Amino acid sequence: MAQREHSAPRRPTLRMVAERAGVSTATVSYVFSGRSGSTGAGVAEATAARVLAAAEELNYRPNSAARSIRTGRSGMVQLSLHLLSDPWSLAVADAVNAEANRHGLTTLILADGDWHAALDRVESDVAYLDGVGLGEDARRKLQELVQRGQRLVVFSESLEPDGFDVIRSDAIPGCELAMDHLLERHTAIGCIAAEGAVRLAPEQVTRYTPYLEKLAAAGIEPDPDWTVTYEETPASAFTAAVTLLSRDDRPRAIYATTDFAAIAAINAAHMLGLRVPHDVAVVGVGNTPDASLVAPTLTTVGPTDFYERQASIIIDRALESEPSPGRRHDFPWTLFPGGSTDLDAPTARPR
Repeated sequence: MAQREHSAPRRPTLRMVAERAGVSTATVSYVFSGRSGSTGAGVAEATAARVLAAAEELNYRPNSAARSIRTGRSGMVQLSLHLLSDPWSLAVADAVNAEANRHGLTTLILADGDWHAALDRVESDVAYLDGVGLGEDARRKLQELVQRGQRLVVFSESLEPDGFDVIRSDAIPGCELAMDHLLERHTAIGCIAAEGAVRLAPEQVTRYTPYLEKLAAAGIEPDPDWTVTYEETPASAFTAAVTLLSRDDRPRAIYATTDFAAIAAINAAHMLGLRVPHDVAVVGVGNTPDASLVAPTLTTVGPTDFYERQASIIIDRALESEPSPGRRHDFPWTLFPGGSTDLDAPTARPR
């Protein structure tokens, strides 16, 4: 019995789309270049719609590599986010992806911790980096990418533009606002801080520094047992919060160096039967979207409309037709009061 030959389905081509739509291959190419329109030398909207419908019927996808060679653009936006579990990073990714979709661009999140090597392998119209590090090695790597023609937007509290854009959102003044807010009603204040922030202080200014300095300015000796650290994961922050709030001499307020650590503290308080803010007040850092989703809502500090405005800057950079020397975009911080510090709110039962 003869064996039946099986062949792979033929991949649809640009010519097949042209034949299905009843137009030339040049017209199909023009439509997928993104230049079609109803005026000038463009393609009429009805024709473009017919081409797109034919492509959808045939499941045709343009060859992105060929388009990149032809146009010098990849249609790709790359995000290097050093802590994907942080609500801050997730909010950045969501905002950039939404803005990229509006302009027909694709967002790619780099999972490789070595952002320089990853960007060296994959072409993109713009790359956003939120953890480039400090020192000459980081600056050298940035310049290598700039000289190669890679558009960059870098989140940094210390770098200045040098062929790339810089998002400047200095957290320290915001952290000081958070501590000032707690000190209005509390003196027994504990801290849940990232392990690195505690280790580097006081040699470097970190988000832990305002906790120490504001207590000292108020004449309060910080209790070392009231500082607990976490390893930059929600689970680790939750464990640290439970440890702190389980103490017989627990603090009456908590300053957390990230929103996700503050949310972990609220959840830990609920688990332990403590009322927030009446038994323990909590303030976070970052003004992430999750701050409004927890109960009670989280008092936090951060920039206003940060995620949408930053996404617009990133996508504008991707769409630029000419190279830019780089610009600095400043995002000042403010306090956003929530229920987690509102002692005048009605007492609620813990969940």
